[in-house]
Amino acid sequence: MAFSISNFIIRLRSWEYWPLPVVYIPIYIYWFFLSIRARSFFYFTASNPGIEYGGMLGESKIKIMDILPDDVIPKTIFIPSTNTANEIQHLINTNGLAYPVILKPDIGERGWQVEIINSKEELDQYIDLNRVNLLLQEYVNEPVELGVFYYRLPNEEHGRVTSIVEKKLLAVTGDGKSTVIELLRMSPRGKLQVNRLSETQPELNGRVPGLNEQIVVVPIGNHRLGTAFLDSNKYINQKIHNVFDVLSKNIEGFFFGRFDIRCSSIEQLEKGKMKIMELNGAGAEPAHIYNPGSSLWSAYKVLLFHWKIMFQISVQNHKLGIPYLGFRAGINAIQDLRKYNKNKQPV
Repeated sequence: MAFSISNFIIRLRSWEYWPLPVVYIPIYIYWFFLSIRARSFFYFTASNPGIEYGGMLGESKIKIMDILPDDVIPKTIFIPSTNTANEIQHLINTNGLAYPVILKPDIGERGWQVEIINSKEELDQYIDLNRVNLLLQEYVNEPVELGVFYYRLPNEEHGRVTSIVEKKLLAVTGDGKSTVIELLRMSPRGKLQVNRLSETQPELNGRVPGLNEQIVVVPIGNHRLGTAFLDSNKYINQKIHNVFDVLSKNIEGFFFGRFDIRCSSIEQLEKGKMKIMELNGAGAEPAHIYNPGSSLWSAYKVLLFHWKIMFQISVQNHKLGIPYLGFRAGINAIQDLRKYNKNKQPV
């Protein structure tokens, strides 16, 4: 049976769907308090000296990928905004890539415009609607998609993993008679995506999965597109701590952030076998807080803890000679990011 509750009520009842500026009001207050203690509104830029702006103000993804060890990242190519679809197709052919591939903006957050491209036709459509610098990335077809949050204080030898979120892609299970769109309407999470998917994938209105047939409707692990973020902190153990300690010490100037990865299993992850799709710095969240049904108060406890850690890392790095971004330079960076966000064209 389809949910009769309006999308507005669904979002109102679950804070995970609330606008970020609303959720973050207490965090902004805490940031202001920490800024006074650090004597800099942009103290966080010293948290990750190896990442532009520490990873908070519109950093370039390709610059981050360039500091990661080659053996843990998929093949990734920077695409200037001036490149045509035919030029990108040439890069696919000459770099040993094949469809499907990933295209994503070089500057972007919360999964904006990340798309799986399955054909030249889809490539043409994407480029027609998108004229920003992009990353072309090899598609990693591994079943487990995780976000792993790690930090290490500069004066300590070892760090720790504080959050693991497993991304459950938006999917439906067929009953042999209902269309994909009708099946989506049977859950609050799916219902929120119906209007968008009816427009972007109209074929779903007529597709009827067989009995017990599972269909992944959105193959991108994006909360905004219906992915459920599941608290998987139960997987944190000493092996996981060690893996990310070794990895992070091989990333120059990195102390605080979230690895978005794909792997075949948790057991393989414990052996360090994974592919890092992205690394997010100071602006990253320990995304297990968005586990369905988790309280907002528990999320605040986690967020405030991580902001305190980021402050401590920044202050320690500052004492070691890492400068904070100046006030005027910080304001200019914010204005540049706002201008970019205003001018970008959504796919």
